[in-house]
Amino acid sequence: MASGHDEDANSVTAQLAGLDLTNLYGSIDRHNVHGLNLTVPEDAQHIIKPWDEREDTAKYAESGVDDQVIIHVPFTHNVRLRSILLKLGRGELTPRRLRVYANRTTIVDFSEAEDITPQLNISLLEGETAVHEYPLRAASFANVHSLSLFFSDAVGGDSLRLYYIGFKGDSRSQRKEGTEKLEIPAANAPDARLIDRLQEKSGGQQTTAR
Repeated sequence: MASGHDEDANSVTAQLAGLDLTNLYGSIDRHNVHGLNLTVPEDAQHIIKPWDEREDTAKYAESGVDDQVIIHVPFTHNVRLRSILLKLGRGELTPRRLRVYANRTTIVDFSEAEDITPQLNISLLEGETAVHEYPLRAASFANVHSLSLFFSDAVGGDSLRLYYIGFKGDSRSQRKEGTEKLEIPAANAPDARLIDRLQEKSGGQQTTAR
């Protein structure tokens, strides 16, 4: 019979097996996500969904007066981006072009976007109904605190729809914290070796330092 400890360990293992640790949903400042030219401005936040809701079509964002939309996504700390995940509208509502601007202090507006060279300018897949992953050049998105995503050129030419936006990568702050925990500052290294020698001489008589 398995012990309670074994059952707990198995449960945690099972959860981790289904968890994508590269998904950056938890690093997005969701309350400050906003968009330009949406029929409902608040819908920009509704398409930033957890991974297990990525195929949901009940919530979406749709363009207003034409087929151009800009979604501004700030992060709570700097991240390294490796890919963008998108679920787009179907048929005539599918955008065919995406331009991505990184680290803009304010949201890029439509007139400004035409004058700025984006970090990424790609054609989007047509006819894709599931979430699709678009890889990024890591060097161009190595230290990102915000993105402005400019969707345009809908198949029908009148309006476009977005169901899901997500990102994969890693948190720069988490990487830094992990490194700091593993490193002993050079100035303290001799002290650390001295403590080791004292512990060896004590023969394990004292287990807790006070």
